[in-house]
Amino acid sequence: MKEFGNIFLTWRQGSGHRRHIVGVLKKSATKGVIFQYLQKNIDKAKEHGFVPYTEFPEIDKIYTDNVLETFSTRLTKPERTDISDFYKFWEIVEKNKDDKFYLLAKTQGFLPTDNFEFLADYHPVIGLNFLTDLAGVSHLKLKPDALAIGDELRFEKESNNPKDDKAIKVFKGDMEIGYIKKIHANVFHKSGGEKLKIKVKAIDKNGVIKRVFVKVSF
Repeated sequence: MKEFGNIFLTWRQGSGHRRHIVGVLKKSATKGVIFQYLQKNIDKAKEHGFVPYTEFPEIDKIYTDNVLETFSTRLTKPERTDISDFYKFWEIVEKNKDDKFYLLAKTQGFLPTDNFEFLADYHPVIGLNFLTDLAGVSHLKLKPDALAIGDELRFEKESNNPKDDKAIKVFKGDMEIGYIKKIHANVFHKSGGEKLKIKVKAIDKNGVIKRVFVKVSF
């Protein structure tokens, strides 16, 4: 089994707001990478200001042309002088650095100019390794010294969460740190997911901890 399957397009109104799963990218044996919106989620997202991705304006259409080419413009350009540091941070496997679908999944395709992210549906296979930044951190206002790079964290399934019955809450000891983001949380519910390890990769702080990147591995 491959380490991940489809990549889901998510959108939120802004930092600290709820993520909406608005679309999915799939690999097709005959058409390359295809993209379509998840119409059942669109109406709720529109209530919060969602508008379709500029290059893919039609909600009810399945897109088959230039999908990966369009979305890959969000990736860091390989000619940048700091590209090796970028690959090192995201722990990109050398043989896959030219695979745009893989890079989009691993780096989440985040841009500071919009509120879209690309979250892969991972599988708990031997050798699985991916980075994700925790949700809900900004609301906790954790002290700057509450976490350190390399800290091992634990997780709990929060099936009684009224907003998401697949929620995965993350702790350092008994201290709540945040949540695994939607879609990324799915892997913890699959067979073998209970064996996953979580470790702090990077911390963004300024007075309080603002953002926490963790490494999830099997």
